[in-house]
Amino acid sequence: MINNILSISGKQGLFKLVNQGKNMLIVESLLTGKRTPAYAHDKVVALSDISIYTNDGGDRPLADILEDIKAYTEGQPVDVKAMDDADLRKYFGQIMPDFDSDRVYTNDIRKLFNWYNQLIAAGVTEFKDNEIAEDEAAEAAEKADEEATEK
Repeated sequence: MINNILSISGKQGLFKLVNQGKNMLIVESLLTGKRTPAYAHDKVVALSDISIYTNDGGDRPLADILEDIKAYTEGQPVDVKAMDDADLRKYFGQIMPDFDSDRVYTNDIRKLFNWYNQLIAAGVTEFKDNEIAEDEAAEAAEKADEEATEK
């Protein structure tokens, strides 16, 4: 579940939201475990608010893409240092074939894989909220039932 995992502009790595103070957030680095404040002037974005552009003009939530990466790699980290830009884009295309190659930059893909590696190293392996995942499973089952009854 990535609802309380944050990216803070200007600071390296990802952070876990620990507490809220007056005009600041108390965050803990996933890399070092060190707690620091994030102030109102810092650009703080929750990973659950990030999405990737697709070719159909929409976008896909980051949690879905992280789940796809986990399934594709069988929960193992991705070695992005060994890949050049073309290989990295091709590899990401195997995981998410419908990504918009014009609006999704190679640096974004590299950052996504680095975030995935940090989350796996920190022991975060569930990227979707359990309630959301259950709702999606129920919707998929309902859609399959409707398609079966139409035939």
